[in-house]
Amino acid sequence: MKQRNSTDTPWRAAGLVSAIGVDLVVCVVGGFYLGQFARDRLNGSPLWLAAGVVLGLLVGVVSIVFMIKFHLRGSR
Repeated sequence: MKQRNSTDTPWRAAGLVSAIGVDLVVCVVGGFYLGQFARDRLNGSPLWLAAGVVLGLLVGVVSIVFMIKFHLRGSR
């Protein structure tokens, strides 16, 4: 049977889930504003806005992967 680590608590898990949510929201909103800035500066196409949101989503997902890897490495 797996022994429980003293750092594995429900509060730590809740903190990780909260951090994941906040990270994803910040990245997507940042991508939105970056796309809006590019749309205003370049040619006014709404594709820049969509590209910014997708870029923010991708950056958020990569950031979450690194966050989970760091969390799992720290719990060993």
